Amino acid sequence: MDEPLLSDLIYLFAFCLAGLVFALGPFAVVHLLAARGTRQTIDKTNQAIECGMDPIGDAWIRYSAVYYLYALVFVAFAVDVLFLIPVAVAYNDPQFVIRDFVELVLFVGILSLVIVYAWKKGVFQWKRQRT
Repeated sequence: MDEPLLSDLIYLFAFCLAGLVFALGPFAVVHLLAARGTRQTIDKTNQAIECGMDPIGDAWIRYSAVYYLYALVFVAFAVDVLFLIPVAVAYNDPQFVIRDFVELVLFVGILSLVIVYAWKKGVFQWKRQRT
């Protein structure tokens, strides 16, 4: 093998090894530092979590669909921020200022329709349900 190819393979192998160390290293550290024999397991072997307290109620609770719609609105605006920051940095050509501004206004306008839609569907009204 020629010298540049061999050095590239060494770098590639080192990079893969470092990736494995960063991926598996925390598991090894936790395994070595974890406390052992400190849990009381008498009459608690069927519990999902052994935290020292007896669980109250059932672990399976029902969430309202409004919660998921609220989360989707949050994701939509997180994507908005992720789009607007690089666009604001990239659109710095003085020749296309008006075109870039119109594009951003259209994008934010279309995204603001998400708020109108969620408002009409009642996503922002948190009603307490009686059980």
